[in-house]
Amino acid sequence: MNRAEQLLWIIYPYVVLTIFIVGSIYRYNTDQYGWTSRSSEILEKRMLKWGSTLFHWGIVFVLFGHVGGLLIPIYIHRWLGISDELYHLVAVVAGGTAGLIATAGVIILFLRRLNVSRIRVTSSTGDMVAIFLLFIVVLSGMYGTLWNASHHFAFEYRTTIGPWLRGILLLHPDPSLMTGIPLAFKIHITAVLGFLAVWPFTRLVHVFSLPIIYLFRSPVVYRRRNTRVLNGNI
Repeated sequence: MNRAEQLLWIIYPYVVLTIFIVGSIYRYNTDQYGWTSRSSEILEKRMLKWGSTLFHWGIVFVLFGHVGGLLIPIYIHRWLGISDELYHLVAVVAGGTAGLIATAGVIILFLRRLNVSRIRVTSSTGDMVAIFLLFIVVLSGMYGTLWNASHHFAFEYRTTIGPWLRGILLLHPDPSLMTGIPLAFKIHITAVLGFLAVWPFTRLVHVFSLPIIYLFRSPVVYRRRNTRVLNGNI
């Protein structure tokens, strides 16, 4: 194993995780008023409606698929009776569909930020870097999925990338697992890490502030309108 691989598959991930965690905490404590999605709906609505809806729905299911494929060991899949053929079929059909939806959404959002003048001039450097990296992440992920399917799933990421990722999170990294993985997957992973590194410094932090409490709050009680007063009877 050479130094470049150690840098790419050990040092780089931990530097990114440090920036992501420390940067998010620092941003939250020092920039409360900037902790927002900075919605640009007032500047352009049509492309945002389609792009945002497609991307958000697609990426949610893509993330679920990544959790199931990378964080859950392959032996658990087999213990549950999920054959390799069934897993890859679901990954291609369901994951591919979600990926295409997310890809369509991010392309619309990317073109919107580049081509709509009012959006372009109000975009920060962080906005442009984040949307560009997200564009690379989604496209490289889709390409890797289609490439693997076209090669009859010759590359098994559940025995390579999955254990490597779990090792990083458990502080027991094994960069040798990443030796020889296809280039498309290397690009995808490095782009994801770059995306996470810029996350704390962009509007993406609003993801941590989802209004989940709305699901559990009491309904708002309104006072009944007094029609007699409104009609001038009193």
